[in-house]
Amino acid sequence: MFTTLFTPQKLNGSANLGVLILRITLGVLMLTHGYPKFEKMLSGDMSFGNPIFLGEELSLILTVFAELVCSILLILGLLTRPAVFFLAITMAVAAFIIHAGDDIGKQEKALMYLAGYVCLWFTGPGKYSVDERVF
Repeated sequence: MFTTLFTPQKLNGSANLGVLILRITLGVLMLTHGYPKFEKMLSGDMSFGNPIFLGEELSLILTVFAELVCSILLILGLLTRPAVFFLAITMAVAAFIIHAGDDIGKQEKALMYLAGYVCLWFTGPGKYSVDERVF
């Protein structure tokens, strides 16, 4: 199981380039959500939503971990599957809990990120990744 979790899938030809573009795009765009939350946390403001009843502070820490740390891992292609797991959980909470009562327009962004993360779960990081070199 450990090997399956970390070993990149062998992709053909341009699929590796496509996965690289998807990884970098999703990672960089998600950083724009995670970094402001990180700055908020550094300033000492730990107020945040509590959508799954873990407490505001822990919810903020977990969200920053996913949106900032896991996004950096995703860009590098390092520990890609664990990173997209945490990112996908964060986006599922955003889409199906935080925006559960909203129209599809409010859920759309989280659902698009979620779809990308699920795709990366199945494909792995591709040839152009740290995972490929390490594992």
